[in-house]
Amino acid sequence: MPTSRTTRRRILAGVIGGAAALALTACGGVKTTSSGGGDGKYPTGNIEFTVGASAGGSTDLITRALAQGMGKELGVSTPVLNKPGANGALNAKELQSAKADGYKLAVQNASLFTITPLTVSPAEATKIDAFDVITGVSRDDYVMATNSQSGYKSIEDMKKAGKTIRYGTTGVGTGAQLASALTFKTAGIEATAVPFDGGAPALTALLGNQVDVSTMQIGEAIENIKAGKLVPLAVFSDQRIPYLPDVKTAKEQGFDVLVTQYRFLTAPKGTPEDVKARLLEAAKKTFATPEYKKFNEDNSLTPMEVSPQEVLSSLQKDTATYKEQLSKYGISLAG
Repeated sequence: MPTSRTTRRRILAGVIGGAAALALTACGGVKTTSSGGGDGKYPTGNIEFTVGASAGGSTDLITRALAQGMGKELGVSTPVLNKPGANGALNAKELQSAKADGYKLAVQNASLFTITPLTVSPAEATKIDAFDVITGVSRDDYVMATNSQSGYKSIEDMKKAGKTIRYGTTGVGTGAQLASALTFKTAGIEATAVPFDGGAPALTALLGNQVDVSTMQIGEAIENIKAGKLVPLAVFSDQRIPYLPDVKTAKEQGFDVLVTQYRFLTAPKGTPEDVKARLLEAAKKTFATPEYKKFNEDNSLTPMEVSPQEVLSSLQKDTATYKEQLSKYGISLAG
């Protein structure tokens, strides 16, 4: 999720600064190591956070902000490594195979478990029961927007245009693709998907009039919406979004389309209970800090700091709902 350069520099600088401070502490006599081990109380070494997406996107920024705060709480360094590919599936596979000792974690996206499995074979699908969920983190809502030159102001305007709409998405098997496909199908609008590899290229294409509309996460589009370069047509949440209070939901416009992206902190399956409790405590303390709360506001994120059970319940419910809707309308999300 592209955000302001100032915000991004602040996050990255904080991570680097935190690591440097810990290194100086180590020189002063407090030992830190690159991995776990020994008989000391967890954690006795650095905790690695991996990201299944490129640097600068929403998952990356959220991971860095969370890792920075948790590192301070736990008194260790928390390096963040980007391992993009297959909507996070490659990183998930690596985490799944890691040692379950609490020294390797990842913030993962709901779409990998609720939507991507609808586009691949059962053998290829990533399953949530291969991981331990530590806590919910935040929700990232979607907005469908158009270039200000298009003349569209609503979903109904596209229907009245009587033309095939070219719509950009952030990739195959993503919430952006699902929300768009459901909207056009239920509205009876002829449309063709143009998938991009993430929000940044989808935004660039929309600004350049290469597509008629695009669905992105709000944080990816909000600066250009406020600047008047993009016109928001709908959000796909149950209620209006505080960050775009004047934008009607798809539901308000007569189209029952509810799709959101949310993220949660995970560890390899079988991580010890005391380790998970320590990680949860550090995450909760991070969530409560003014710095992290401001990070959420700056990036148009809605806190979803819920229990593992609530995360799992949401994943199960959403998977069933999306599967039923795709079957009902005869939609295929496969590339």
